Amino acid sequence: GAPWAGAAAPGAQLPCCGLRGFILLDGETFEVKGNWEKGSNVPALGYDFWYQPRHNVLMSTELGIPKVLANGLDPADLKTGSYGRHINVWDWTTHVFTQSIDLGEDSIPLEIRFLHNPDAAEGYVGCALSSAIHRFYKTGNGNWAAEKVVQVPSKKVNGWLFPEMPGLITDILISLDDKFLYFSNWFHGDIRQYDISNTRKPRLVGQVFLGGKIPRDGPIVVVEDQELNCQPEPFVIKGKRVQGGPQMIQLSLDGKRLYVSTSLYSGWDKQFYPDLVKEGSVMLQIDVDTVKGGLKVNKNFLVDFGSEPHGPVLAHEIRYPGGDCSSDIWI
Repeated sequence: GAPWAGAAAPGAQLPCCGLRGFILLDGETFEVKGNWEKGSNVPALGYDFWYQPRHNVLMSTELGIPKVLANGLDPADLKTGSYGRHINVWDWTTHVFTQSIDLGEDSIPLEIRFLHNPDAAEGYVGCALSSAIHRFYKTGNGNWAAEKVVQVPSKKVNGWLFPEMPGLITDILISLDDKFLYFSNWFHGDIRQYDISNTRKPRLVGQVFLGGKIPRDGPIVVVEDQELNCQPEPFVIKGKRVQGGPQMIQLSLDGKRLYVSTSLYSGWDKQFYPDLVKEGSVMLQIDVDTVKGGLKVNKNFLVDFGSEPHGPVLAHEIRYPGGDCSSDIWI
């Protein structure tokens, strides 16, 4: 599951998403208090969550059955209902599951984010396998709905697990001023920045490639691409070729520095990026144009986890002490 989000007042109790529901933790001691959800009618799967007390709602997403996904992605499992496809809606006050929003077969919704404005009844969820961003929102009758607002086209390829390669959106975040949406494509190897001044029509304003499965000197040949004219160059920084692809991301509070790590999950790392497992992951910094939009790699910043004691290490989450763009929730 995902780590708990948001700062808590002394004595508060915090939900932590699990397979079917939520573990309730004491906000000071982190002692397990029991289950957060009430009733027996709960979704079969869980992963990330975000809540908005002003609208009395918590939203959760679905990854998949742990024993199925633990050792990698098997195409046969996609037709057995082993992976998730829903946003699940919960009543924040009563802890009762109230609604399910279907995002489509094999979508695998992962990270979910409300806008930071506590009055805003909308946000975004990134779907890994379908490589789509959906905007969720509160309707006039008080229910919740979703609409697809970004679609990353799959690339037709030779020499890979599937004949088409999705971007595999593994992380998303929204800047604290609610101006930009960022997300990573772990397979394609790029990070994207969208202007969301119009939340229903995100506009691509920045993009950088940081590895991925399709560099031009690799074994995979892209035979049809709706976005690129040629396969990207291998990504090298400070003389090191970066293995893996951009994965977890975190933005500085002023919105000017975007940090990225390259490991997803060890079972999937081993399957798709075996050299990443051998060499360890890295953390990179992307400089952000917060006025017009735009992304540029900081070539002077590299944290190489391959040389860690008892390594190499596969670093994953990135967090600021005291709160950041993917933990702070205002009530």
